[in-house]
Amino acid sequence: MSPMALNLVWTGMIIVSIVYGLLSGSIEAVGSAAVQGAAEAVKLCIGICGVTSLWTGVMELLSRAGVTAQLKNAFLPILKRLFPRSKNNAAAMEAVSANVAANLLGLGNAATPLGIQAATEMARLSRDGVATDDLCMLVVINSASIQLIPATVAAVRAAAGAENPFDILPAVWLASAVSVLAGILSAKVMARIWRAR
Repeated sequence: MSPMALNLVWTGMIIVSIVYGLLSGSIEAVGSAAVQGAAEAVKLCIGICGVTSLWTGVMELLSRAGVTAQLKNAFLPILKRLFPRSKNNAAAMEAVSANVAANLLGLGNAATPLGIQAATEMARLSRDGVATDDLCMLVVINSASIQLIPATVAAVRAAAGAENPFDILPAVWLASAVSVLAGILSAKVMARIWRAR
């Protein structure tokens, strides 16, 4: 959804709330809820900022300690099978492998430029501006990435008062693994259907 569409949705919700408040005689409650919601949003943002800063620091330490590089090297053989057209493009495979490793460790800020670099390298193999199977697979894997430590979700849970914000880890691991497998299978099936046309 585009930012313009979101602006229209939020503006519409505000107008409907105000009009309903005026018609039902509860405009004071609408105003009170708006002020209370704004205060809660500030508290939530401060809480998220603290936890996110902590985990970003931990992830950066892991990255500097070489954990990301080790994961990158471990994933390379698997990724070469998933990206057959790009497996001989060293720059593309290096970027894809680093992207997957960064996503796995929850380093979203580091993963994004690596994903863009990999997509740029893979786009050079496309003809007539049509995305290759490898480029589509990259988008799928990047969108449904497996995360060992979902720092952002844990930060939101901690800010909302969860006693153990990381107790969701098994569910996150299972759900993300299933989503990645489903995405890979779908991409492979769709690529075969597309070639058969």
